[in-house]
Amino acid sequence: MRVLTGFAGLMALVYATIAPAAAPAAASPDVARGKQIAGTVCAACHGADGNSTIPANPMLAGQHGDYIALQLAAFKSGARPSPIMQGMAAALTPEDMRNVGAYFEQQKPAGQLARDKAAVTRGQTIWRSGIKANGVPACAGCHGAGGHGIPAQYPRLAGQYADLTLGWLKAYSSGARPHAVMGLIAAKLGDGDMKAVSEYAAGLR
Repeated sequence: MRVLTGFAGLMALVYATIAPAAAPAAASPDVARGKQIAGTVCAACHGADGNSTIPANPMLAGQHGDYIALQLAAFKSGARPSPIMQGMAAALTPEDMRNVGAYFEQQKPAGQLARDKAAVTRGQTIWRSGIKANGVPACAGCHGAGGHGIPAQYPRLAGQYADLTLGWLKAYSSGARPHAVMGLIAAKLGDGDMKAVSEYAAGLR
């Protein structure tokens, strides 16, 4: 039996998680209902159209609807700890989660501007090619060349607040936010590399 280790092993784990699992067909989301939920439950923190004006709260406009629904379910169950989001998701049904996710997916992201040119240059290299010496795969492998992600599994990061993305990477690295793939990757990134990737992603459209 051949065991993959190091960079090759990590890449195998990354790409193995990309294959979508078969699921029964579900009814189409009710976008109008999703808009209503967004306006009453989500707008104060994320903006009525998902374009948050508060850097501590993520941009949801253009995010994959299935990914949003999965995260809301994780907040509700406590699998992804967050006292605030657990309270917000508590009253939502699975259908509500799909509806609000579908609504936000249809909204146009406002985007951000990268602030640090040197960091962006370094971030672009990591995003496109990874850091083979450290066993870090290219971010584009899961999040796409343009940062648009893969529906349900890997989120859109293009135009996200850089400080927020940096905070997520640090949480993955420390284990504060457990994740089978991102925990391994982030642990191999230095603070400068995390900042560079976050700055680069913020400037993607």
